[in-house]
Amino acid sequence: MADANPSFDDDNLFGSSPVPAVDGESTPYAARYRNTRIEPISLDGLNPMQREAAEHVDGPLLVVAGAGSGKTRVLTHRIAHLISNHGVSPMSILAITFTNKAAGEMKHRVESLIGPVAKSMWVSTFHSACVRMLRIHAERIGYPKNFSIYDQADAQRLTGYVIRDQGLDTKRFTPRGVHAVISKWKNELLSPGDAANQAAHIFDRKHSEIYREYQERLLKAGAMDFDDLLVNVVRLFRLHPDVLASFQERFKYILVDEYQDTNIAQNEIVLQLAARHHNVCVVGDTDQSIYAFRGADFRNIGQFEDAFDEVSVVVLEQNYRSTQTILDAANAVIAQNFARKPKDLWTESGPGEQIVRFHADDEGDEAAYVARTMKTLRSSGRTWGDMAVFYRTNPQSRVVEEILMRFGIPYKVVGGTRFYDRREVKDAVAYLRVLTNPSDEVSIKRVLNMPKRGVGDTSVSRLDEFARQENISFFEALRRAEEAGVSGAARRGIESFVAVIEEVSTQEEQGPGGLLEAVMEKSGYRSEFESDDSVEAAGRLENLDELVSSAREFAKVDEFLEQVSLVADSDDLGDDEKVVLMTMHAAKGLEFPVVFIVGVEEGLFPHSRALVDPQELEEERRLAYVGITRARERLFLTHAWSR
Repeated sequence: MADANPSFDDDNLFGSSPVPAVDGESTPYAARYRNTRIEPISLDGLNPMQREAAEHVDGPLLVVAGAGSGKTRVLTHRIAHLISNHGVSPMSILAITFTNKAAGEMKHRVESLIGPVAKSMWVSTFHSACVRMLRIHAERIGYPKNFSIYDQADAQRLTGYVIRDQGLDTKRFTPRGVHAVISKWKNELLSPGDAANQAAHIFDRKHSEIYREYQERLLKAGAMDFDDLLVNVVRLFRLHPDVLASFQERFKYILVDEYQDTNIAQNEIVLQLAARHHNVCVVGDTDQSIYAFRGADFRNIGQFEDAFDEVSVVVLEQNYRSTQTILDAANAVIAQNFARKPKDLWTESGPGEQIVRFHADDEGDEAAYVARTMKTLRSSGRTWGDMAVFYRTNPQSRVVEEILMRFGIPYKVVGGTRFYDRREVKDAVAYLRVLTNPSDEVSIKRVLNMPKRGVGDTSVSRLDEFARQENISFFEALRRAEEAGVSGAARRGIESFVAVIEEVSTQEEQGPGGLLEAVMEKSGYRSEFESDDSVEAAGRLENLDELVSSAREFAKVDEFLEQVSLVADSDDLGDDEKVVLMTMHAAKGLEFPVVFIVGVEEGLFPHSRALVDPQELEEERRLAYVGITRARERLFLTHAWSR
């Protein structure tokens, strides 16, 4: 069992034990499927290079997959080939993708090839796979199995508490900025001690001190942020070779998509899991690595080749999406980069129409040109949903939106407020987290005074100080509020809150939907909106009802909370007929018949930073390559004399 107040071991944050080779017997998982007849599948529909990748069975394989080259088709046929043609148990396959949508699509495609036996595979994102592993073994590294998962907002909130409690200037040390630094360190597998040792000046040392206390408070709260989900699996594997050995034995075949987007921690997890059997296939394209700001390192592709002897390499260059004219433009841009795996995209679909360049007077003229062209395309048979506008930075959308509205063109901006980021939804989820993990400091503080209970910042500060002095959780400090020096209305409000949590937490058999309904009712949170007859309040009530409805689809609270924490609403654009506006980073993985890329001018795209930094310029070229290769049939590039 995890300690009530587990100690924080900075020097061993990421573990130091070597990972020995582990021998073992074959696992019993395949036994379930010995009597299941699976018909062999045909690979005749694949081109020669795709087929070579799909037929590869044992040993490490790197698939360099150009944009639109059918890599998902290759991965799904490779999995089906392993299962149906080589008798590999689906339960011994681990397939990793970067979005929930891609994971669902991959599982669905494999199931369509070999049947429901595919359901027993692990197909998930890195974070989801890590959660599954940690739910089993979290106590081995000092966390409870029911640990909370903090999203970006929760993590920044806790970072803000630490900055405040250390008496630092919140203008110099912003929660968002500091947490970005902490996230970068974690992705590089640097502990607070490592960060302190590398500190070049006092500013860095202060960041490392915040990092240390941040981790201590996460541990005390029984919580992990997104980065911890990866880091703690690395740590678990390093500290407990028996756990690593069990997963190595389970997963004899590993497949990872979008390898150019992996960070150091993700790369380490893959190499650890594959160290025994070496049957690992990674698919990536250095030319599509555009997430360096999130810690992604395309050099992991090179490290993969160095980690194993005799890595097989297959290059997919035939494109099934764009015209040759569009591909020629993409090839010409990316050929200027040095840090890449050489390849040239080609297609059998013909040259298609010419790319159009428009030089506008200013951003208003540019947006008007885009709108006029869209109207013309619409009158010639295109739908609004066929068209997308890409830009380098979010503020560029403002003028485009204004002009599209003036022209009466329906549009949607990708990157708006996600359902699970809405205030009332986050409040309700925080209540549910407190019910399952009363140590969760961030969630408690979010809803302690929601609805108003007379508990202000002064009372919270007293409780914080009392919890530190007594070395107890924040929830235990609430129970002892009088002892902490909290009195009057604040103490009565705290007593009311504690009573609600303790009463409703005994009703876990109701499942997540029933618990949500009960806590919303008994806390008075729902009635606050019901007493407000505004349109906004009605909308918030609808969102709460939608949340409860979603929760009822899950049998267990922890499964629902994982879904909430790990879901990415932006995976799905929907199918309504509207022009799509988005950044080029958001466009990764998508495609449209008609694409407009606006603001193609020095200082904007490429970004001003790229004009003085060769590595940044290569990243901008990769971003341009991604943007260009989203277009299937028509591509328009625009820029302006002034903005």
